[in-house]
Amino acid sequence: MHQKHLLLSFVLLFFASLNSLGQALTIRGTVTDGSTGQPLISVSIGLKGTEKGTFTDMDGKYQIKVPDANAVLIFSMLGYEKLEKPVNNLTTVDVELKSSWMELNDVVIVGSRNLSRTRLETPVPIDVIDIRALQKNTAQTDISQLLTNTAPAFTSNRQSASDGTEHIDPAVLRGLGPDQTLVLINSKRRHTTSLVNNQSTLGNGSVGTDFSAIPMTAIDRIEILRDGASAQYGSDAIAGVVNLVLRKDRGFNANVAGGISDRNDGALTQLGLYYGFNVGQKGGFLSLTAEGLLRNKTNRTQNHDLIIFDQSALGNYFAYDFTENPDASRAYDDSVLVANDLTRDDFNFQVGDARIKNGAAFYNFTLPLNEKSLILYSFGGLNLRRGTGYGFRRLPSEYENNVPQIFPFGFQPELASKILDGSSALGLRWALGKWNFDLSNTFGTNKFDYTVNNSVNATMDTLSPTSFEAGGHQFSQNTTNFDVSKKYADILAGVNVALGAEYRLENYKIREGDPQSYARYEIAPDKTPGAQSFPGFSPNNAVDESRSNAAGYLDLEIDFTKSFMIGGAMRYENYSDFGNTFNYKAASRLNVTKWLSLRGSVSTGFRAPSLHQQFFNTVITDFVDGIPLQAGIFRNDSEVAKLLGIPKLTEEKSRNFGVGITLSPAKNFSISVDAYRVLVDDRIVLTGDLGYSPYGDPIPEVQAIFNNVGANSGRFFVNGVNTQTDGLDIVATYNVLLNESSKLDFSLAANLNKTQVVGGIQNIPTILNQQQETYFYETYFSSKERSLIETNAPRSKVNFTINYNLNKLSVMLRNIYWGEVTRDEFPFGTTQLHKGKVTTDLSLGYDIIKQLNLSVGVNNLLDKFPDQQVYENSYFGVFKYAPVQMGTMGRFYFARLTLKL
Repeated sequence: MHQKHLLLSFVLLFFASLNSLGQALTIRGTVTDGSTGQPLISVSIGLKGTEKGTFTDMDGKYQIKVPDANAVLIFSMLGYEKLEKPVNNLTTVDVELKSSWMELNDVVIVGSRNLSRTRLETPVPIDVIDIRALQKNTAQTDISQLLTNTAPAFTSNRQSASDGTEHIDPAVLRGLGPDQTLVLINSKRRHTTSLVNNQSTLGNGSVGTDFSAIPMTAIDRIEILRDGASAQYGSDAIAGVVNLVLRKDRGFNANVAGGISDRNDGALTQLGLYYGFNVGQKGGFLSLTAEGLLRNKTNRTQNHDLIIFDQSALGNYFAYDFTENPDASRAYDDSVLVANDLTRDDFNFQVGDARIKNGAAFYNFTLPLNEKSLILYSFGGLNLRRGTGYGFRRLPSEYENNVPQIFPFGFQPELASKILDGSSALGLRWALGKWNFDLSNTFGTNKFDYTVNNSVNATMDTLSPTSFEAGGHQFSQNTTNFDVSKKYADILAGVNVALGAEYRLENYKIREGDPQSYARYEIAPDKTPGAQSFPGFSPNNAVDESRSNAAGYLDLEIDFTKSFMIGGAMRYENYSDFGNTFNYKAASRLNVTKWLSLRGSVSTGFRAPSLHQQFFNTVITDFVDGIPLQAGIFRNDSEVAKLLGIPKLTEEKSRNFGVGITLSPAKNFSISVDAYRVLVDDRIVLTGDLGYSPYGDPIPEVQAIFNNVGANSGRFFVNGVNTQTDGLDIVATYNVLLNESSKLDFSLAANLNKTQVVGGIQNIPTILNQQQETYFYETYFSSKERSLIETNAPRSKVNFTINYNLNKLSVMLRNIYWGEVTRDEFPFGTTQLHKGKVTTDLSLGYDIIKQLNLSVGVNNLLDKFPDQQVYENSYFGVFKYAPVQMGTMGRFYFARLTLKL
């Protein structure tokens, strides 16, 4: 009987086992990094032979149902080798993934809508910059300066005595304009600033993006697409695209940095805080960033003895201009200063970087709503900046600009800024089958308000205040996107299809200031009206203009084989203010061998004239022979523009050509070389003052036209020139693992470029006859404006960096060659060549404990500056250096402490 029971039990167990092979199982497990043992987040786990799958959560854990015990799971993640694992009747399957040869940061999400392409696999050149690694080893505290010292194709310089441009640094890519580079955050369009650069600086006449409004602590990496991409992303992407990818890591980070220049000025303090944590049980996360910065001013005045003293016939002391007698003694009578409760600083001419206080808060949020890839996401932030810049000093002898009873020794006006920048994006991603969908809305705004301090409205005489609310401007942008993509893995070697639509609303405003900041008063009507240095915006300058545009695109990438691909894109846009435009792009890549590839692209592009360029105006009223006449920058649609025959602004059009080669002959060595040509037609420029010759002589025939509308001179935005930019980019990296605890990383990056105006000047008003045109030509687009486009940024820049890591110690040595720059200060200055220079940066980092790192270093170790300006270009010797190349900071010492928990 016992034997019968035993036999029956065996039979039942046998059939139960057979039955289990056909029953569904629930598999659980954890996926970790094979080298570090850390859990991996968002690893894709698929059931082989089906479309079923899931992802690991914040702890690297997953759960999936399989049909039977013979199922095979496929584990995959960018940066790791794919792994197939049979279930083998187990209910717990833990796996370790091995890192592949490519680094995670090589995977790019800009320039291609195929999410599996790496930096060296794209048909166009892309830089991927690890911000967190760089931030620990450099003194740069904002993105513009960090990229300038890291990416040779990127240039940004701090400006001095240039109104609002002192507070928002203009930046250019590949030698083109600030408004010809599109900026994205997490692949969503970023708004531009409300500031128009109009003080003959880098990017004169253009509108850029304020990189300093985005805290570096919030950034994971930056992707720089060095190729035209208007057919993919729309307006502005003529030079390329900069995509800032926000951090997603979990944990708490804090970093505090401090530094000071060799001249004991420009001291900075920065504090950055980051906290990322899980949200929900399905892999959601939220990261919060707060960052504060205080940067003191610098002074690089060449002549600190601008004003000297003597005794007047009245038995008192007066001040007179050193500029009127450059050979005079520079000695002060210090007793005069003491007697008047003054110091030498009361007479210094402040020239250098503005004083900046900056506070920012950012967030990045993702929340899966179900297990079928329905994901809610949002990101954005606020940035508040207050700055103090300085205008040109008003000397005691300038009767029309001063009130001696208020400022007996003259004064230097201060321009205070309050800049509020905000943005927020909200979107939903989901999948239906193998189709991926993304619906999002992104809003951004930049508001810039001005206060003029230490100044006067001279027409108010002794009744003048010394502080003025001068008004401001604001730009807002709302962008709605709907994107769809699908990858067909079974067609050829893979086909990726993407299409989508975009609708964008833009608004631009100018707000008037207090009447005292702009008005003329009859108390002293023969003097200059408005706040000195920066007259406020008047009611006549007020603007509230909007426009909209709709766009649709199609993007296709075909991998014919694993070695050959072709990509193409088409985009149609329609603007409510100037019409429509159609652009295309074609790109290809051929892997000749496993380590040698060829790539190339051709595309058309465009940049819509900004609302700022169409409607910005700073017209002030002056009295000439008792008649009120207007002067300044007029709107492009103004009555005087129509009388002069200046046409309505239209889009800039571009043609981009690129060809390159990439080599990766070894796992630790890669190099890419890319040549390019960018042709821009109808480039928008800001003219000179058209009522006068460059030397200030009135042109009667032109002034007669201005007088018809109550003006006597003016400047205008026009589609004035065509340009051609030719260049070469070189990027090489080499990594050497010396032993288990030390390694050397070498990187060489170079950009060579040449931009020139071709085909002559366009849209010169036909109302002028040939004789008048000679004068007009020099003012309309002078050699100075030409040099700002052609030679104001280095035509070559080379960056060679060595990083050495030994256990807890890291050393970074960087040399940057800043190519020569030519500045033309026509009509009162001359042309000067600033020779190329090399700067050296050195930093040392040490992990005090695993969670705490200390870095110290010196930027510009050898204290290099641009060549000193010749006397004719330096405002009587005051402006010692031009704001070009490496800038005017000089040697700078810094320390940074980074905590990671």
